[in-house]
Amino acid sequence: MNDWPEGWSGDNRGGRYGHGSASAQPESARVMRQVRRGTPPPGPGQSAPPYGAGVPQQPSYADGRGHGGDGYDSGYNTGQVYGGQGGQGPGAGRPGRPAPNWRRRIKWTAITVVTVLVVTTVGTYFWADSKLNREVDLSKVIERPEAGEGTNYLIVGSDSREGMTDEQMKDLHTGYADGKRTDSMMILHTGDNGSTLISLPRDSDVEIPTFVGSESGKTYKGTGRHVKLNAAYAEDGPELLVRTIEHNTGLRLDHYVEIGFGGFANIVDAVGGVEIDIPQDIKDKKSGADFKKGKQTLDGQEALAFVRTRYALPGSDLDRTKNQQKFLSALASQVATPSTVLNPFKLYPTMGAGLDSLIVDKDMGLFDLASMFWAMKSVSGGDGTSMNMPVSGNVGSNLKWDDAKVKKLVEQLKNDEKVTVSGN
Repeated sequence: MNDWPEGWSGDNRGGRYGHGSASAQPESARVMRQVRRGTPPPGPGQSAPPYGAGVPQQPSYADGRGHGGDGYDSGYNTGQVYGGQGGQGPGAGRPGRPAPNWRRRIKWTAITVVTVLVVTTVGTYFWADSKLNREVDLSKVIERPEAGEGTNYLIVGSDSREGMTDEQMKDLHTGYADGKRTDSMMILHTGDNGSTLISLPRDSDVEIPTFVGSESGKTYKGTGRHVKLNAAYAEDGPELLVRTIEHNTGLRLDHYVEIGFGGFANIVDAVGGVEIDIPQDIKDKKSGADFKKGKQTLDGQEALAFVRTRYALPGSDLDRTKNQQKFLSALASQVATPSTVLNPFKLYPTMGAGLDSLIVDKDMGLFDLASMFWAMKSVSGGDGTSMNMPVSGNVGSNLKWDDAKVKKLVEQLKNDEKVTVSGN
């Protein structure tokens, strides 16, 4: 009797190897069935699902080539085992890193740069403003002429040796005199019709008017006495010099600027020297000048010798004032250039050297000072006029001004008209 279930007898199993067949022929290759797993069991700490929920379904089988009866594809043949798409690996389909917002970055960079520039500019302004020596009080000047159009600066070069060592005075050929005197005096007018730079020879014959002492406050009555112009400064300083010039010209001076020997040389050195075209050979033992004709760059020591040279020139004081105008205009042109203004390694030393040695009036501001330099630059650039005060002759050893020309010149300056008067 056969105990095998129906269909599983040796006769019904056929002649296939591996099914109890007695045949020596091997059974053909069989395809392994694959199982699709259902929902995984709950993890630790999780509650079991309700009855019937999440119960694994009966596995469906595929034929090993990814084709089951229900159309299921396991993904083994395509490499999509983990649910990735397009053959990508784990993590495919997650959102990528957002692109940078360049507009926002540029905006904040610009804000940062502007803030730094503003803070630096404001800081520089207050630093420079604090270094100005506002020692001259023009409110002490009495009986002043009425103000005209434009702005008038009195620029004074003094022979002050304040702060200089004995070695520096020797190197600069300044001598060892005490106190200070005016070595050069110029009026710079700025307005809508260009700038005019007028040198006042220190030997000019002028009358000392009634004035109030700058220190004593005492009134000194005018006696009609005539002196050389530089004597007014020596007698009672900047306030009397302004009072004397205003009295003898009728022109109101709005601002006062003074620089001494040492400060002048320091400024020139700070800008790296000044190029100038020297019109003739100059050799002067008193000033230390020793130059050949032609273009050359002068350092501080050489520049001071050049503007102080007097006795080696044919016209003496009048020729010296022309050299002073020429050099100061060249200096202003070099200071007011992008290579100096935009270069902090040049700008700050130049400002430091200049502001430490300048003496100005109490109402003088940095913008006034900047306007003065730009006006002087325009003179050297050909947009302005430079001249000496018109002279008609001599009174003893003093130079007498041409009264008619001076009167016309002052009227043109007051009305801010183009200057047509010629000087010496």
